[in-house]
Amino acid sequence: MKHRLFIDGQWLAPVKGGTFPVVNPATEGVIHHAPAGTAEDIDLAVKAARRAFDTGPWPKLSGAERARYLRAMAEKILERKQELGRLEVIDNGKPLPEAVWDMEDTAGCFSFYAKLAEELDENPEEPIALSEPRFSSKVVREPIGVAGAIIPWNYPMLMASWKVAPALAAGCTMVLKPSELTPLTALELAAIAEEVGLPAGVLNVVTGLGPDAGQPLSEHPGVDKLAFTGSVPTGAKIMAAAARDIKNVSLELGGKSPFVVFADSDIEKAVEWIMFGIFWNQGQVCSATSRVLVEESLYPALLERLVAEAAKIRIGNGLEDGTLLGPLVSKGQHDKVLAMIERGHAEGATIAHGGKRPQGLDTGYFLEPTILTDMGEDNFVWREEIFGPVVCVKTFKDEADAIRMANDSKFGLAAAVMSKDKARCERVARAFRAGIVWINCSQPTFTEAPWGGYKQSGIGRELGKWGLSNYLEVKQITAFNSDEPWGWYIK
Repeated sequence: MKHRLFIDGQWLAPVKGGTFPVVNPATEGVIHHAPAGTAEDIDLAVKAARRAFDTGPWPKLSGAERARYLRAMAEKILERKQELGRLEVIDNGKPLPEAVWDMEDTAGCFSFYAKLAEELDENPEEPIALSEPRFSSKVVREPIGVAGAIIPWNYPMLMASWKVAPALAAGCTMVLKPSELTPLTALELAAIAEEVGLPAGVLNVVTGLGPDAGQPLSEHPGVDKLAFTGSVPTGAKIMAAAARDIKNVSLELGGKSPFVVFADSDIEKAVEWIMFGIFWNQGQVCSATSRVLVEESLYPALLERLVAEAAKIRIGNGLEDGTLLGPLVSKGQHDKVLAMIERGHAEGATIAHGGKRPQGLDTGYFLEPTILTDMGEDNFVWREEIFGPVVCVKTFKDEADAIRMANDSKFGLAAAVMSKDKARCERVARAFRAGIVWINCSQPTFTEAPWGGYKQSGIGRELGKWGLSNYLEVKQITAFNSDEPWGWYIK
């Protein structure tokens, strides 16, 4: 595990020499003391990225040349996926199979953007048809400059790749600030960048606390673009900071995603996807389908099966075979989720299952998979993101009622619908006010498809070609091609 920051191709001690503890959420034990970067370190990192962009070779390389670095990083990640997965488990708490899957997806993200970098060479400019024959015009796409990326703790390595890979593919340079709760794999990503020979300053990684490192990064005048994934309040602060310099911003924020289940659905399939939609990664997923709406006639049987299957989920240390639900990421998150369950209960919700620490797991930030029912539509837990293994289940009368309830939220990241009626699924999918919609499933995520939300769930899209566009500027170049004088002033 790395003890220094990665700035300008070098491993540097923080200017102020500070560290902060990294805690294993399954044991509550300190596993590492990470370097505590501050504004001084952020300044060094941004200046290094600025030099690498303004005078270095990176943005001037062809897409194919940048692609070679990205593919080399993908190969190194795959070679180390088990080791990196285990590091993610002791840092984040998720079960090892999930963490290894994350590493495979991370490598896949770098490979995907390597391909898109090559495609930039194939279409270096786009001709524009004009109504005036004396002029010709074309559009070129250029890297936006220095990007600052602030990533969350729920998918530490994967969320880093969603920003680093497209930024590097576009020709940008970057300063990456991981969550202070899960800094370890970001530093390993820096080590991989060093190992493949990425030019100095192209990728800089500064670990540290949010106010000490994240805020200075969002406010730094040398940053051209900010990319953030996390909570709505923090996203609002980053957006406000970016406004001072009119920085380009992309935000992937919170969610309270609905899952509408019609009465003709197969109960077993519905229960499986409901559980995958909320208990995967301990429910610490922005897109988690945490509001389940079930048609009235199916509700009693579905709820009975959901409670029975939730009770079977094996809870424990993510490194133990068979674990399907690990601990929450921190004591603070554990306390927050418990407090939200208590508030929801006080406001009228019934705890149909869970809601407390599992018996026999007195150490670690463990929580039973929790099912809440009978809450009103104004209940706190129905309206606010909990970010834990907690699902709220309500009934609906008909399709119009389901759509109304699903869309009655300040969030709009994702939504899901289940029915054997394909036409109805398509109809409801179009009616959802959400950026990501799943039909007869929940949560599958593909690098090729756009990711982002409506309303308070964010601005812009990540992944796919849209993720690359986040880091590209569009430039118009227009030429006057006539030998005749323009003749407006000089006749």
